[in-house]
Amino acid sequence: MSDHDQLLVVIDPVARRMDGESVRIAKDVLCGGSEAKICLPEGPEEFARALARRGHRRPVVVGDDRALLRAVALLHRDRRLGDGALGLVPVGSSVQLAHSLGVPAGPVAAARAVLDGVVRRLDLLVDESDGVVLGGLSIPAARAVARAEASVWNACRSLVRTLVRPAPAGPAARAHRLRVEADGVLLADLDRPVEAVSVRADRDGRAEVLIRHPSATEAVRTSALTVTVSGPDFRYRADTHVTGPVRTRTWTVRPGAWGLTLPVTAGAETWAEGRQDGS
Repeated sequence: MSDHDQLLVVIDPVARRMDGESVRIAKDVLCGGSEAKICLPEGPEEFARALARRGHRRPVVVGDDRALLRAVALLHRDRRLGDGALGLVPVGSSVQLAHSLGVPAGPVAAARAVLDGVVRRLDLLVDESDGVVLGGLSIPAARAVARAEASVWNACRSLVRTLVRPAPAGPAARAHRLRVEADGVLLADLDRPVEAVSVRADRDGRAEVLIRHPSATEAVRTSALTVTVSGPDFRYRADTHVTGPVRTRTWTVRPGAWGLTLPVTAGAETWAEGRQDGS
């Protein structure tokens, strides 16, 4: 890192409450290796003001995935996302997105990556309302709930195997009437319901689209620059947020739209691990 590289370390209040020790360690490492200004916002408005007034300092967020998403969304809406790069020290209960992007676990390793790492330009999904997606999105949003319900049913079946009556069947996959277009090409329509749709920025300037049909053994896969989903009211999960109901939404890939400081050794392996579930 350049001797003239100064940091603005924005410590999310949730991180301070949940894991003060990791926050302290991150501060010690960052302040020991750079000229750092520490900012302790008490809420979203102070968080936004700190980023807006950072001047020439490079922003570093100490917090969970929601804090990272908040920072990227704010910088995108201010049209300053392309100015420099973000640093991140993941602290909190939800840091899966950060790790899937290549940020190391642990406050020491993550803080050292901020100081000694390299900037990697990452693709971004942006919708027509200026919402951003860093990792991926899935429709319907309740997919995780459905998996949990299936686990409960499996447990119930095991419990009642000793009973005379047979165990009830698990919940059937729900079908959703959605129209899905990728770069203007129709992939699914209302007359053939789908089980799930996922879209993910694929680090090659395009989005990977995955569509599952209840009656099909293989999913439909393609890549595109723009993806539009429409139909009856639906909700979707984008990174950590659930949005909806909406009737239509279009996502466009912005190649290399933002920079994240990552370890020199961070590469495609970490990205591939984060994509194993296809969502």
